[in-house]
Amino acid sequence: MTYTELVTKIRNYTEVDSNVLTATIIDGFISDAEFRILRDVDSDNNRKYATASVVVTQKYFTVPDNCLIIRSVQVFNTDGTISFLDIRDVSFINEYNQNNTTGIPKYYANWDENTVIVAPTPDQAYNVQANYILKPTGLSATTANTYLSQQFPNGLLYACLVEAYGFLKGPNDMLQYYEN
Repeated sequence: MTYTELVTKIRNYTEVDSNVLTATIIDGFISDAEFRILRDVDSDNNRKYATASVVVTQKYFTVPDNCLIIRSVQVFNTDGTISFLDIRDVSFINEYNQNNTTGIPKYYANWDENTVIVAPTPDQAYNVQANYILKPTGLSATTANTYLSQQFPNGLLYACLVEAYGFLKGPNDMLQYYEN
């Protein structure tokens, strides 16, 4: 299904024209629906991996801009083994690191949108790998087709209709129908 086809279907299903459901509003529905699907459905095509190096006393590393959700982080130990880090809150990491504890990282947290913090602070250089969900280019007037629109068109349509019926304060039974 193309962008134009999806927009037409949203307007047809809701029986609301472009005077109310403008392109800007529908683009918001599509974007919200895509993010919801990406969060709820663990699709193999969106799994990506990024490697980085952390060096002595460097407790931060950067993940790619297209990272939506970090699934896991692993560290490659100097003995050749791989350890998965446990996710924690930033406050836990800060408290753990307050005594300048160093060693092989055991924990990680999202510091900000593109930065991960680890604890303990590395005692030497380590390679780390972030396994994440890709934030793909969304369906739009300039991107007529996406993986979701081609491989999961009904799911994308229904997710958009949930957004539309919530916006329009539509009948609860229809909202539940599309939600299911």
